[in-house]
Amino acid sequence: MRQRFDEAFTHKAQKRGFRHYLGGLLGESERKNLSQMASNAIGVEYHQLHHFITEGRWSDSKINELRLEIMNKCSQTRISRRFSLIIDDSGHRKSGNFTDGVGRQYIGEIGKTDNGIVVVTTHLYDGRKSLPLDIELYQHGDSLPEGKQDPEFEKKTELAIKLIDRTIERKYQPGIVLIDAGYGNNTSFLLALEKRQLKYLGGIAKNRKITIKKRSQKSEFRIQN
Repeated sequence: MRQRFDEAFTHKAQKRGFRHYLGGLLGESERKNLSQMASNAIGVEYHQLHHFITEGRWSDSKINELRLEIMNKCSQTRISRRFSLIIDDSGHRKSGNFTDGVGRQYIGEIGKTDNGIVVVTTHLYDGRKSLPLDIELYQHGDSLPEGKQDPEFEKKTELAIKLIDRTIERKYQPGIVLIDAGYGNNTSFLLALEKRQLKYLGGIAKNRKITIKKRSQKSEFRIQN
């Protein structure tokens, strides 16, 4: 299986580094830092694994595209038509400030604001299986030199639209987009979905006003601030 990703790398050292890194991620150890990965494996040296992650020139997006291609060749994981596209974000506690995106923000896994990172993700569900599609790091304003005015700053909703477009560019057409209130309360995000002619279902804040207009036998929904 791991050989199917070889075309994403230019030389043997990178291919070997990828195998060691993937083996560490899939290993049974609860700790997934590089030091633990190296110590758990035979013939794996920490500095080589560290160089592969921090200095190696390889594309994580290329790896992901190959992963999706492999999934689509298998009947059990093939991406079905008209699936539900799930937009979500996940926060994880992280100490220090050396990791990109770290800042004080709401961390879902602990249910409160703390120091950590947040990623925006897309998953699909077709009634039988759920599969991850894409992931994008949310760069919290505190982690950027100019805060929210920094050119690299993007809102979670902007990242979500970017991931949705990536899905559509692959010719994967979702039947509906599922979102929680964090996205359902953002008018610009909903308008972006409508511009792409995507149906959506999501949570909204209890103080939002919903207007239902009946047009022939169809119902039109409008959410107001």
